[in-house]
Amino acid sequence: MTRRTVEVDQDITDPAHGTPPAGRSVEQRLEYGLLLLDKPPGPTSHEVVAWTRRMLGIDRAGHSGTLDPQVSGVLPIGLGGATKALGVLLLGSKEYHAVGRLHASPPRGRLAEVAAMFTGPIYQRPPQRSAVYRGTRVRTIHALDIHERRERLFLARIECESGTYVRKLIYDMGEVLGPGATMVELRRTRVAHFGEDGLVTLHELANAHALWKDGDGSRLASMILPVEEALSGIARVVVRDSAVDALCHGAQLAVPGILEISEGLKKGELAGVYTQKGEAVALAEAKMDEEGIRDAVRGQAFETRRIIMAPGTYPKKWRTKRRDDT
Repeated sequence: MTRRTVEVDQDITDPAHGTPPAGRSVEQRLEYGLLLLDKPPGPTSHEVVAWTRRMLGIDRAGHSGTLDPQVSGVLPIGLGGATKALGVLLLGSKEYHAVGRLHASPPRGRLAEVAAMFTGPIYQRPPQRSAVYRGTRVRTIHALDIHERRERLFLARIECESGTYVRKLIYDMGEVLGPGATMVELRRTRVAHFGEDGLVTLHELANAHALWKDGDGSRLASMILPVEEALSGIARVVVRDSAVDALCHGAQLAVPGILEISEGLKKGELAGVYTQKGEAVALAEAKMDEEGIRDAVRGQAFETRRIIMAPGTYPKKWRTKRRDDT
Protein backbone atom coordinates (compact mmCIF):
# COMPACT_ATOMS: atom_id res chain seq x y z
CA MET A 1 0.00 0.00 0.00
CA THR A 2 1.43 3.40 -0.98
CA ARG A 3 1.43 6.09 1.73
CA ARG A 4 1.20 9.80 0.91
CA THR A 5 4.06 11.93 2.21
CA VAL A 6 3.92 15.39 3.74
CA GLU A 7 6.79 17.78 3.06
CA VAL A 8 8.28 19.27 6.20
CA ASP A 9 11.23 21.18 4.78
CA GLN A 10 13.49 21.32 1.75
CA ASP A 11 17.12 20.39 1.34
CA ILE A 12 19.64 19.88 -1.44
CA THR A 13 20.70 16.30 -2.06
CA ASP A 14 24.37 15.33 -2.23
CA PRO A 15 25.07 14.10 -5.80
CA ALA A 16 28.47 12.66 -4.88
CA HIS A 17 27.22 10.02 -2.44
CA GLY A 18 24.66 7.27 -2.48
CA THR A 19 22.88 5.58 -5.38
CA PRO A 20 19.15 5.59 -6.20
CA PRO A 21 17.77 2.03 -5.79
CA ALA A 22 16.90 1.67 -9.48
CA GLY A 23 20.44 2.61 -10.51
CA ARG A 24 22.32 0.09 -8.39
CA SER A 25 24.79 -2.25 -10.04
CA VAL A 26 24.64 -6.03 -9.66
CA GLU A 27 27.37 -5.83 -7.03
CA GLN A 28 25.36 -3.29 -5.05
CA ARG A 29 22.19 -5.37 -5.36
CA LEU A 30 24.05 -8.36 -3.96
CA GLU A 31 24.85 -6.21 -0.92
CA TYR A 32 21.34 -4.74 -0.47
CA GLY A 33 18.94 -6.87 -2.51
CA LEU A 34 15.80 -8.92 -2.17
CA LEU A 35 15.26 -12.15 -4.08
CA LEU A 36 11.78 -13.65 -4.46
CA LEU A 37 12.55 -17.34 -4.78
CA ASP A 38 10.11 -20.04 -5.83
CA LYS A 39 11.05 -22.67 -3.27
CA PRO A 40 10.68 -26.23 -4.61
CA PRO A 41 9.29 -29.05 -2.46
CA GLY A 42 12.00 -31.20 -0.87
CA PRO A 43 14.75 -29.04 0.64
CA THR A 44 14.39 -27.01 3.83
CA SER A 45 14.24 -23.21 3.69
CA HIS A 46 17.67 -23.13 5.38
CA GLU A 47 19.15 -25.35 2.65
CA VAL A 48 17.69 -23.14 -0.10
CA VAL A 49 19.21 -20.03 1.48
CA ALA A 50 22.58 -21.78 1.85
CA TRP A 51 22.53 -22.83 -1.82
CA THR A 52 21.62 -19.28 -2.85
CA ARG A 53 24.44 -17.82 -0.77
CA ARG A 54 27.04 -20.17 -2.25
CA MET A 55 25.70 -19.75 -5.78
CA LEU A 56 25.95 -15.95 -5.62
CA GLY A 57 29.25 -15.98 -3.73
CA ILE A 58 28.03 -13.78 -0.86
CA ASP A 59 28.67 -14.05 2.86
CA ARG A 60 25.22 -13.31 4.20
CA ALA A 61 21.64 -14.17 3.25
CA GLY A 62 18.45 -14.95 5.14
CA HIS A 63 14.79 -15.74 4.50
CA SER A 64 11.49 -14.38 5.78
CA GLY A 65 9.19 -17.10 7.08
CA THR A 66 10.18 -20.75 7.12
CA LEU A 67 8.50 -23.20 4.76
CA ASP A 68 8.43 -26.91 5.63
CA PRO A 69 10.49 -29.14 3.30
CA GLN A 70 7.50 -30.41 1.27
CA VAL A 71 5.92 -26.93 0.94
CA SER A 72 6.62 -24.82 -2.16
CA GLY A 73 6.10 -21.20 -3.07
CA VAL A 74 7.13 -17.65 -2.22
CA LEU A 75 10.32 -17.47 -0.16
CA PRO A 76 11.72 -13.91 0.14
CA ILE A 77 15.50 -14.01 0.59
CA GLY A 78 17.43 -10.97 1.76
CA LEU A 79 20.97 -10.57 0.45
CA GLY A 80 23.67 -8.89 2.52
CA GLY A 81 22.33 -5.93 4.48
CA ALA A 82 18.81 -6.59 3.23
CA THR A 83 18.47 -9.34 5.86
CA LYS A 84 17.93 -6.54 8.40
CA ALA A 85 14.69 -5.52 6.68
CA LEU A 86 13.09 -8.97 6.39
CA GLY A 87 11.28 -8.68 9.71
CA VAL A 88 8.96 -6.09 8.16
CA LEU A 89 7.42 -8.80 5.96
CA LEU A 90 6.27 -10.66 9.08
CA LEU A 91 3.92 -7.75 9.80
CA GLY A 92 1.85 -8.55 6.72
CA SER A 93 -0.48 -11.46 6.06
CA LYS A 94 0.34 -14.59 4.05
CA GLU A 95 -1.65 -16.53 1.49
CA TYR A 96 -1.59 -20.28 0.90
CA HIS A 97 -3.32 -22.74 -1.41
CA ALA A 98 -3.76 -26.13 0.22
CA VAL A 99 -5.05 -29.51 -0.88
CA GLY A 100 -6.68 -31.44 1.96
CA ARG A 101 -8.04 -34.96 2.21
CA LEU A 102 -11.13 -35.71 4.28
CA HIS A 103 -11.11 -39.06 6.10
CA ALA A 104 -14.80 -39.44 5.21
CA SER A 105 -17.26 -37.56 3.02
CA PRO A 106 -19.33 -35.07 5.07
CA PRO A 107 -22.74 -33.84 3.85
CA ARG A 108 -22.62 -31.38 0.97
CA GLY A 109 -22.16 -27.85 2.32
CA ARG A 110 -20.80 -28.92 5.70
CA LEU A 111 -17.19 -28.28 4.69
CA ALA A 112 -17.98 -24.66 3.79
CA GLU A 113 -19.78 -24.22 7.11
CA VAL A 114 -16.75 -25.43 9.05
CA ALA A 115 -14.45 -23.21 6.97
CA ALA A 116 -16.57 -20.21 7.99
CA MET A 117 -16.22 -21.26 11.64
CA PHE A 118 -12.40 -21.05 11.30
CA THR A 119 -12.44 -17.54 9.79
CA GLY A 120 -11.36 -14.78 12.19
CA PRO A 121 -9.33 -15.17 15.41
CA ILE A 122 -8.72 -18.82 16.27
CA TYR A 123 -6.85 -20.68 18.98
CA GLN A 124 -3.99 -22.77 17.65
CA ARG A 125 -1.32 -24.92 19.23
CA PRO A 126 1.82 -25.56 17.13
CA PRO A 127 2.34 -29.19 16.02
CA GLN A 128 4.72 -31.46 17.90
CA ARG A 129 7.47 -31.20 15.26
CA SER A 130 7.54 -27.40 15.32
CA ALA A 131 10.62 -25.56 16.57
CA VAL A 132 8.64 -23.10 18.71
CA TYR A 133 7.11 -23.39 22.16
CA ARG A 134 3.94 -25.47 21.92
CA GLY A 135 1.70 -23.09 23.82
CA THR A 136 -1.83 -22.25 22.70
CA ARG A 137 -1.95 -18.90 20.92
CA VAL A 138 -4.34 -16.80 18.88
CA ARG A 139 -3.92 -16.41 15.13
CA THR A 140 -6.20 -14.55 12.72
CA ILE A 141 -7.55 -16.26 9.60
CA HIS A 142 -8.52 -13.42 7.27
CA ALA A 143 -10.10 -15.68 4.64
CA LEU A 144 -10.67 -19.40 4.20
CA ASP A 145 -12.31 -20.24 0.88
CA ILE A 146 -13.08 -23.73 -0.44
CA HIS A 147 -12.40 -23.39 -4.16
CA GLU A 148 -13.10 -26.95 -5.25
CA ARG A 149 -14.03 -30.37 -3.88
CA ARG A 150 -13.82 -33.76 -5.56
CA GLU A 151 -14.99 -36.65 -3.43
CA ARG A 152 -12.79 -36.48 -0.31
CA LEU A 153 -10.21 -34.04 -1.73
CA PHE A 154 -10.65 -30.27 -1.49
CA LEU A 155 -8.70 -27.16 -2.55
CA ALA A 156 -8.68 -24.20 -0.17
CA ARG A 157 -7.25 -20.68 -0.23
CA ILE A 158 -6.12 -19.42 3.16
CA GLU A 159 -5.15 -15.85 3.96
CA CYS A 160 -3.78 -15.70 7.48
CA GLU A 161 -1.61 -13.98 10.01
CA SER A 162 2.10 -14.75 10.02
CA GLY A 163 2.89 -17.72 12.25
CA THR A 164 -0.23 -19.71 11.38
CA TYR A 165 0.25 -23.46 10.88
CA VAL A 166 -1.90 -24.41 7.89
CA ARG A 167 -1.36 -28.14 8.40
CA LYS A 168 -2.71 -27.81 11.95
CA LEU A 169 -5.58 -25.64 10.68
CA ILE A 170 -6.76 -28.39 8.32
CA TYR A 171 -6.31 -31.00 11.05
CA ASP A 172 -8.49 -28.94 13.41
CA MET A 173 -11.14 -28.51 10.72
CA GLY A 174 -11.22 -32.30 10.37
CA GLU A 175 -11.74 -32.67 14.11
CA VAL A 176 -14.81 -30.42 13.94
CA LEU A 177 -16.10 -32.29 10.89
CA GLY A 178 -15.77 -35.53 12.84
CA PRO A 179 -13.92 -38.08 10.66
CA GLY A 180 -10.77 -35.93 10.43
CA ALA A 181 -8.72 -34.30 7.64
CA THR A 182 -5.10 -34.27 6.49
CA MET A 183 -3.15 -31.76 4.43
CA VAL A 184 -1.86 -33.35 1.22
CA GLU A 185 -0.10 -30.44 -0.48
CA LEU A 186 0.64 -26.79 0.33
CA ARG A 187 1.94 -23.82 -1.62
CA ARG A 188 2.55 -20.30 -0.32
CA THR A 189 1.33 -17.80 -2.89
CA ARG A 190 1.90 -14.49 -1.11
CA VAL A 191 4.04 -12.97 1.65
CA ALA A 192 2.87 -9.47 2.64
CA HIS A 193 2.64 -7.59 -0.69
CA PHE A 194 4.80 -10.06 -2.66
CA GLY A 195 2.86 -12.56 -4.76
CA GLU A 196 3.86 -15.13 -7.36
CA ASP A 197 4.60 -12.57 -10.09
CA GLY A 198 8.33 -12.38 -10.69
CA LEU A 199 9.29 -15.50 -8.72
CA VAL A 200 12.71 -16.92 -9.58
CA THR A 201 13.66 -20.60 -9.52
CA LEU A 202 17.09 -21.84 -8.44
CA HIS A 203 17.83 -22.92 -12.02
CA GLU A 204 16.96 -19.48 -13.39
CA LEU A 205 19.13 -17.85 -10.73
CA ALA A 206 22.09 -20.10 -11.60
CA ASN A 207 21.76 -19.30 -15.31
CA ALA A 208 21.52 -15.56 -14.64
CA HIS A 209 24.59 -15.68 -12.39
CA ALA A 210 26.57 -17.52 -15.09
CA LEU A 211 25.59 -14.87 -17.65
CA TRP A 212 26.73 -12.15 -15.26
CA LYS A 213 30.13 -13.81 -14.90
CA ASP A 214 30.31 -13.84 -18.70
CA GLY A 215 29.68 -10.10 -18.85
CA ASP A 216 25.88 -9.78 -19.07
CA GLY A 217 24.35 -8.86 -15.72
CA SER A 218 21.01 -7.57 -17.00
CA ARG A 219 19.06 -10.73 -16.17
CA LEU A 220 20.53 -11.08 -12.67
CA ALA A 221 19.91 -7.38 -11.97
CA SER A 222 16.25 -7.77 -12.94
CA MET A 223 15.85 -10.70 -10.54
CA ILE A 224 17.26 -8.92 -7.46
CA LEU A 225 14.89 -6.27 -6.15
CA PRO A 226 16.12 -3.29 -4.12
CA VAL A 227 15.76 -3.80 -0.37
CA GLU A 228 13.40 -0.82 -0.35
CA GLU A 229 10.72 -3.00 -1.97
CA ALA A 230 10.35 -4.86 1.33
CA LEU A 231 9.51 -1.62 3.13
CA SER A 232 6.91 -0.29 0.71
CA GLY A 233 4.03 -1.36 2.95
CA ILE A 234 5.02 0.75 5.98
CA ALA A 235 5.27 4.47 6.70
CA ARG A 236 8.06 6.52 5.13
CA VAL A 237 10.40 9.18 6.49
CA VAL A 238 12.91 11.12 4.35
CA VAL A 239 15.89 12.71 6.11
CA ARG A 240 18.57 15.22 5.25
CA ASP A 241 21.82 13.91 3.80
CA SER A 242 23.64 15.47 6.75
CA ALA A 243 21.73 13.17 9.15
CA VAL A 244 22.33 9.88 7.32
CA ASP A 245 25.75 8.87 8.66
CA ALA A 246 24.82 9.77 12.22
CA LEU A 247 21.80 7.44 11.96
CA CYS A 248 24.05 4.70 10.57
CA HIS A 249 26.17 5.03 13.72
CA GLY A 250 23.16 4.60 16.01
CA ALA A 251 21.99 8.19 16.54
CA GLN A 252 18.28 8.83 17.09
CA LEU A 253 16.34 10.87 14.53
CA ALA A 254 15.45 14.37 15.73
CA VAL A 255 12.90 16.72 14.19
CA PRO A 256 15.44 19.03 12.44
CA GLY A 257 16.74 16.10 10.37
CA ILE A 258 13.36 15.27 8.80
CA LEU A 259 12.30 16.46 5.35
CA GLU A 260 9.19 14.34 4.63
CA ILE A 261 6.91 12.01 6.57
CA SER A 262 3.96 9.81 5.64
CA GLU A 263 0.55 11.38 6.04
CA GLY A 264 -1.33 10.06 9.08
CA LEU A 265 1.75 8.69 10.85
CA LYS A 266 0.86 7.53 14.37
CA LYS A 267 2.98 7.51 17.51
CA GLY A 268 4.47 4.04 17.99
CA GLU A 269 4.22 3.17 14.28
CA LEU A 270 7.17 1.53 12.53
CA ALA A 271 8.56 3.51 9.59
CA GLY A 272 11.29 3.18 7.01
CA VAL A 273 13.90 5.96 7.06
CA TYR A 274 15.14 7.00 3.62
CA THR A 275 17.69 9.31 2.00
CA GLN A 276 16.57 11.89 -0.53
CA LYS A 277 17.63 9.44 -3.26
CA GLY A 278 15.20 6.83 -1.89
CA GLU A 279 17.77 4.59 -0.17
CA ALA A 280 16.72 2.76 2.98
CA VAL A 281 18.76 3.89 5.98
CA ALA A 282 16.99 2.28 8.94
CA LEU A 283 13.77 1.14 10.54
CA ALA A 284 12.52 3.41 13.32
CA GLU A 285 9.59 3.77 15.69
CA ALA A 286 7.74 7.08 15.75
CA LYS A 287 7.86 8.90 19.12
CA MET A 288 5.43 11.55 17.84
CA ASP A 289 2.55 11.54 15.39
CA GLU A 290 2.66 13.40 12.06
CA GLU A 291 1.11 16.58 13.42
CA GLY A 292 3.49 16.67 16.36
CA ILE A 293 6.52 16.33 14.09
CA ARG A 294 5.33 19.11 11.78
CA ASP A 295 4.65 21.46 14.70
CA ALA A 296 7.82 20.71 16.68
CA VAL A 297 11.06 22.62 16.32
CA ARG A 298 13.31 20.15 18.10
CA GLY A 299 13.15 16.89 20.01
CA GLN A 300 13.47 13.19 19.23
CA ALA A 301 10.96 12.16 16.56
CA PHE A 302 11.98 8.52 15.97
CA GLU A 303 13.81 5.80 17.86
CA THR A 304 16.02 3.63 15.65
CA ARG A 305 15.08 -0.08 15.70
CA ARG A 306 17.28 -1.51 12.94
CA ILE A 307 20.09 0.04 10.90
CA ILE A 308 20.15 -1.08 7.26
CA MET A 309 22.68 1.18 5.53
CA ALA A 310 26.39 0.69 6.22
CA PRO A 311 28.20 3.57 7.97
CA GLY A 312 30.36 5.64 5.65
CA THR A 313 27.96 5.49 2.70
CA TYR A 314 27.40 9.22 3.24
CA PRO A 315 30.03 11.63 4.62
CA LYS A 316 30.29 12.21 8.36
CA LYS A 317 28.75 15.57 9.28
CA TRP A 318 28.50 15.10 13.02
CA ARG A 319 30.91 15.43 15.91
CA THR A 320 31.35 13.41 19.09
CA LYS A 321 31.31 15.56 22.22
CA ARG A 322 34.47 15.28 24.27
CA ARG A 323 34.18 14.99 28.02
CA ASP A 324 36.70 16.96 30.07
CA ASP A 325 37.99 14.51 32.69
CA THR A 326 40.36 17.01 34.36
